[in-house]
Amino acid sequence: MKTLLSEIKNCRYCEQYLSDGPRPVVTAHPKSMIAIIGQAPGMKVHQSGIPWDDASGNKLREWLGVSAEQFYDDRLIALVPMGFCYPGKGRSGDLPPRPECAPLWHGPLLKEMPELKLVLLIGTYAQRYYLGDASGKNLTATVRAYKEYLPRYFPLPHPSPRNRFWLSKNPWFETEVLPELKRQLEDLLGR
Repeated sequence: MKTLLSEIKNCRYCEQYLSDGPRPVVTAHPKSMIAIIGQAPGMKVHQSGIPWDDASGNKLREWLGVSAEQFYDDRLIALVPMGFCYPGKGRSGDLPPRPECAPLWHGPLLKEMPELKLVLLIGTYAQRYYLGDASGKNLTATVRAYKEYLPRYFPLPHPSPRNRFWLSKNPWFETEVLPELKRQLEDLLGR
């Protein structure tokens, strides 16, 4: 695992497409029980090098019901984005994750985590990649059908403050999905 993480941290595969340069951000451990597969680091995470070190991370930890200490303990939780580097700015926010990362690195990385019990798929990119044709017609349909993907996968919307509108339109997420998500994590983390 150490060798693989070192290779990832030194990856320059798509450097030519990254306006802010490569800075892969990922954490994992052979004992990780949960993997959180998000989109790609934002600019703040690109600068700090700490995964989910932003408002989205604060909201995600709240959804999960875990402390920052638990969240950043790689023996418990692996933090693996679809694209490891900040993809740059687009017209309406950050660009999508670079498409090279997941096919290049996810298989070898997940193979090194034999204790993995649950994979949280955050956002459409992760859900389409991992669920394929089994994903719903859109993010809302996929998240609403979360029970169909258990016990291996748990699809979630992105916890970005920009998703306030989605959350207000889908109150069932907070009343039905989040309690089950917290229960799943409590079972795995032994709290």
